Amino acid sequence: MQRQFLAAAILVALAACSTTAPPEAADADASASLAVGASPAPPPLAAAEAATLDTVSVASPRMAARMVAPMSPAPTGFAPVENTERYEHRDDNPVHRTREQPVSTFSIDVDTGSYANVRRMLRQGVRPPADAVRAEEFLNYFDYAHPAPATREQPFRVTTELAPAPWNPARQLLMIGIKGYDVPKASLPASNLVFLIDTSGSMDAPGKLPLLKQAFAQLVPHLRAQDRVSIVVYAGSAGLVLPPTPGDRHGEILAALAQLEAGGSTNGGEGIQLAYAMAKQSFVKGGVNRVILATDGDFNVGISNQQALETLVGDQRASGVALSTLGFGDGNYNDAMAERLADVGDGNHAYIDSLQEARKVLVEEMQATLLTIARDVKVQVEFNPAQVAEYRLIGYENRALRNEDFAKDKVDAGDIGAGHQVTALYELTPVGSGADRLPPLRYAGTPASPTQVRRDARGEEIAHLRLRYKLPQGSASRLVEAPIRRDQLQAAPGESLRFAAAVAGFADALRGGMRMDGWSLDAIAALARGARGEDRGGQRAEFVQLVDAVRGMQATPTTAVAD
Repeated sequence: MQRQFLAAAILVALAACSTTAPPEAADADASASLAVGASPAPPPLAAAEAATLDTVSVASPRMAARMVAPMSPAPTGFAPVENTERYEHRDDNPVHRTREQPVSTFSIDVDTGSYANVRRMLRQGVRPPADAVRAEEFLNYFDYAHPAPATREQPFRVTTELAPAPWNPARQLLMIGIKGYDVPKASLPASNLVFLIDTSGSMDAPGKLPLLKQAFAQLVPHLRAQDRVSIVVYAGSAGLVLPPTPGDRHGEILAALAQLEAGGSTNGGEGIQLAYAMAKQSFVKGGVNRVILATDGDFNVGISNQQALETLVGDQRASGVALSTLGFGDGNYNDAMAERLADVGDGNHAYIDSLQEARKVLVEEMQATLLTIARDVKVQVEFNPAQVAEYRLIGYENRALRNEDFAKDKVDAGDIGAGHQVTALYELTPVGSGADRLPPLRYAGTPASPTQVRRDARGEEIAHLRLRYKLPQGSASRLVEAPIRRDQLQAAPGESLRFAAAVAGFADALRGGMRMDGWSLDAIAALARGARGEDRGGQRAEFVQLVDAVRGMQATPTTAVAD
């Protein structure tokens, strides 16, 4: 049932896909040296079905309304609540013995939806299910001031920081920070945006369609004459509310949004097909072409074959149309669908729980969302078994790649947008630290000591970092690489690493607290409180409040949202 739901959702999201100009020329293989140092502080769709993607039909934008009672927040503690929200199950990354598996490979991820969604649940007094918590999306919600590249010639810069782990000083924490080049807004290319909006009956609740309309209204004043905007809605059937319209006609766009009403069933497949047709009709060569799907994910009519949906999304991605998803609402929210659609569509997934979050996602970060500066970005770290006995990647479980796929350019991976940043944490157990988690092997033999290996220059390396990426219009990847050395180890983590560690610790606590040596919420809150820094947007202070709220709930009997 969940997979069928996800499939229908993927079709809907596809309609909202973004488009970038199709590749015109392949890049020659290139290899560059990357200075990395310590951070300053299914089967194919049937032909008949595919043909409908170029057919545009117009339906009435106004739908009969059906009221849905919103979930009532509990005054104290965690509230028991009937819930059908859907989350994809996954297990935490295991600890790896370096001598057995020295290489770790994953795709980057810039999604933030998990954090905002969990924040919504905690504010309602609801304990989030473990599968709603994705550590990488918690980490990537915050700004760690990773240094940016000086020019656009290299689309991103990578920095690392190595310090003792706050939950166990005998171990170490390695932070990898990737920061994309921040393109000035005035130089952004023209955008062709298709808003694909769910107006089914399930969207008739305060935190759904009403919030969605207010959220998109915040973006409208920032649209320009060279941009094009279309609005497609779907419920029992799909309809074109706004044909491709110049972005500076703010009044027309706002009026189209204002007239939207919710009612009926949810035919996501039809909506996706219409949205793709509009994206193709207004395709901007060399510009941004994107479908933005906004939904609670409650699909119950139309195509529900997941493989067909993923094939459709992948085909559109290859033609230069990308898909991003925005999640809204509670009670029936399909997180698994929204995240998967964005992944397959080379887009990003966010969750909107307030007007403040809408401004963050649709105004402050829209530039990064729209303009891709590097595609298929993969990270590979090879650890030195003479220095590192064990390692564990925190999060990115559904972004893991096979090591052999690192150099395969046909293997899809995540993209980086202008100004985007990506943060990844590894927990390391140094050789000889006595903090090993895994039992010794009987027949492993005696490993060489760090002193013996240090005779050669590579003996001073903790690990070797490699990244592969493609330029937006390229088909051949470029390689950047650099060593991570022992002398980068700091006596204490800097402010950014301390806060990132607190965020990772909170995510682990919400998932059951099994991975960080019983690190308490009190200690997590204290560490985060001392690493708030300047905090212009107040997001770090808000994080501390969430940790404190969960601390206060610990003594209260809890009821979790069903997985």
